[in-house]
Amino acid sequence: MKYCKVCLQPDTRPNTYFSEEGVCPACCYHKELQHVDWEERFHILEDLLEQYPRRPGQYFDCIIGVSGGKDSTRQALWARDKLGLRPLLVCLSYPPQQVTQRGVENISNLIELGFDTLVVGPEPETWRKILREGFLRFTNWARATEQAIIGSAPQAAIRYKIPLILWGENPGLQLGDMKTVGRTGYDGNNLRFMNTVSGGNLQWLFDAGFTPQNLISFRYPTTKEFDSINIQIVYLGWFWNDWSLINNGMYSVSNGLQIREESVIETGDLTRVSSLDEDWVTLNQMIKYYKFGFGRVTDHVNEAVREGLMSREHGIRLIEEYDGSCAPSYIENFCDFIGITVDEFWIHVRASVNRDLFDVRADGCIERRFKVGEGL
Repeated sequence: MKYCKVCLQPDTRPNTYFSEEGVCPACCYHKELQHVDWEERFHILEDLLEQYPRRPGQYFDCIIGVSGGKDSTRQALWARDKLGLRPLLVCLSYPPQQVTQRGVENISNLIELGFDTLVVGPEPETWRKILREGFLRFTNWARATEQAIIGSAPQAAIRYKIPLILWGENPGLQLGDMKTVGRTGYDGNNLRFMNTVSGGNLQWLFDAGFTPQNLISFRYPTTKEFDSINIQIVYLGWFWNDWSLINNGMYSVSNGLQIREESVIETGDLTRVSSLDEDWVTLNQMIKYYKFGFGRVTDHVNEAVREGLMSREHGIRLIEEYDGSCAPSYIENFCDFIGITVDEFWIHVRASVNRDLFDVRADGCIERRFKVGEGL
């Protein structure tokens, strides 16, 4: 395990690689941004949008996948108020046991801001069984639900024949998941290869006994389906010189976004603006930490270090103290939902721990073997 020499990105992130100088893709990209002509990029966007005129009888110009959170709120407002577009917002909603009241109110806030919004709700019992299968098989309850969330926008695009989809950040350039990089910095059609989407492969769920009808909401459309209406996903973050976690959060809060009240020791959320529509992502971030040696805190710190808002040394202290944090109540609620005990939960988690990075003591405690900022 090695760390980026600029930020605190480890080389254990799936689908990433470092430069010969030992710098991660996100830091290399951030350095390039210092020389970008942002006015030129905006003109590129204008030219791109002209290629997708509204056809006769087509009410919407584009689709934006939303959760009601910081990124989707800012994207929707910018698309409408800056670009003059009429977007259809598409939200795949969690079942009642999972969605937070805060999440409900944030999507309601988007609707109240004047947006037409399609809210899709997969059948709750199938969702519960799929979460259970994902956790028991991969110690990752979001293995299939990420496909459902990310696939909901292109599914709607195909159904309503709206070829233009506006997305937020480019996971390759801004996070380091390099399989998502397309032909250009704004081309998002390789989003299907994102680590959490896995090319749309659902064979493991068919093997578990689920039927194609069960999995309609979980399918990521094929490239043939994309081509049938010439779908283009565009990463809007590529065109903004101030796209960031903090900026998106502040902008959206000023437009009605409700944020977390819980402390960082409960959530690992340094900014209180991430994944606001549900809380179980926190335990998934904890598990990610045990598998790969980094979690939500590392991701937040890395962005702050690149933006010059935090020193690397301060980031190390925050990661050491808070990465992998998760309130026991989140774990208890999740276990109750999928029908396992908390003890069974920890048996699966400990079995999935990366033993190169962590030791599991006889009493069950998990201890880091690596030194943050230095690695192994």
